[in-house]
Amino acid sequence: MNTTIYFVRHAHSTYTPDELGRPLSEQGLADAHKITACLEYENIDCVIASPYKRAIQTVEGVAFAHQKEIQLVDAFRERLLSSRPLVNFSDAVQKVWRDPSFSWEGGESNDEAQKRAVEQLTKLLHTHEGQTIVIGTHGNIMMLMMNYYDAAYGYECWSQLRMPDLYKLTFSRQNLVTIQRVSTH
Repeated sequence: MNTTIYFVRHAHSTYTPDELGRPLSEQGLADAHKITACLEYENIDCVIASPYKRAIQTVEGVAFAHQKEIQLVDAFRERLLSSRPLVNFSDAVQKVWRDPSFSWEGGESNDEAQKRAVEQLTKLLHTHEGQTIVIGTHGNIMMLMMNYYDAAYGYECWSQLRMPDLYKLTFSRQNLVTIQRVSTH
């Protein structure tokens, strides 16, 4: 009995310094409808999201269409790269991917962020075995979870993510069977 996880990277958001409350942009709201349409005919058992508004808004349509409440799970929040502004975001991300134990001041290393997210994902795979789960999350933490199961999903894959993006992972118990990028166009 396989378990299906749909990872949904949030759609484009309007930048504000409020990480938790940053909403989707007009384009992001329109693109979130594409995620809803992609998952319209799937038998969704559970919808989960990071507590960040942009992640919630990206999967709201899916939850509504399938008559599910969105469960907020803090472990699927985006990784904190640093507590201070970084001069070059791209270089900073490359550094943590090159050295998974490295963290910027006040931030999480890849190892730390991956551990918190994978522990929660492991619990979900156990409690929702045989079900189909949608998880609204963020690019970096999503890629770290996928990387835990398959090292091919690393910095290069992260750098090519779209907003939104959709990946389907199939598990047999706790073991990854397949990862498939789902077209949202």
